[in-house]
Amino acid sequence: MSLFNKVFASVGIGAAKVDTMLEKEHVMPGEEIRGIVQVRGGNAAQQIDEIYLALHTTYIKETNDKKYTSTAQIDRFRLTQSFLIKENEQKQFPFSIRLPLEVPLSMGRTKVWVSTGLDIKNAIDPTDKDYLTVVPSRLMAGIFDAVDELGFRLREAECEQAPRHLRRHLPFIQEFEFVPISGPYRGRLDELEIIFYPNSQDEVEILMQVDRRARGLGGFLSEAMGMDESFVRMTLHASDIHGMKQKIQSVLERYC
Repeated sequence: MSLFNKVFASVGIGAAKVDTMLEKEHVMPGEEIRGIVQVRGGNAAQQIDEIYLALHTTYIKETNDKKYTSTAQIDRFRLTQSFLIKENEQKQFPFSIRLPLEVPLSMGRTKVWVSTGLDIKNAIDPTDKDYLTVVPSRLMAGIFDAVDELGFRLREAECEQAPRHLRRHLPFIQEFEFVPISGPYRGRLDELEIIFYPNSQDEVEILMQVDRRARGLGGFLSEAMGMDESFVRMTLHASDIHGMKQKIQSVLERYC
């Protein structure tokens, strides 16, 4: 091996490359995903400290009254120990990882992706980026269906910086904003916002913000003072799916 090849490899020129092949792209929170990481050696042998997968999304962050988009790492998985990849050698590493329950859904402008990286000392770490389509779990889908049956339409789904009192493990929350376009709440509510806090695939805590439509002078005064919004926490289970519409409606009726 020439000295030039060693130098080039150390700065990432002609160095190892990484590519990840996922078994499937449509996944649910908490689901196990499988795939293969393929590493191809470059023009020189290199010591790889580790292969890792990192799960990312973006969210809206606010600083000094200015909003901007920030990237958040949801989780990181180490796949291998240190190993040597020889010149032009190919290695494959099967993997299986479980997505966190808190991974946001691919709705609205929310995007979720897996980046695969090789950790190479004193070098530019090569990476690969693969997008996932995160779909609602059966329980989440049941909640969305119930809200739809009550006449609400999804207006916006966005990940935003979480206030400290609403934060769990991640710096953001995903908020789903619905507006009533038909049914019993058209003209009675301005909007309904929902945040999911999954405890398992069969249990989720939701925070609902019920925004009442102002009615009369007292209603307008309440709205002006920010008193037209009510926050409701409730825990729902997979066993609630068939009666989900009635369960959510009984809560909304208390705050209309």
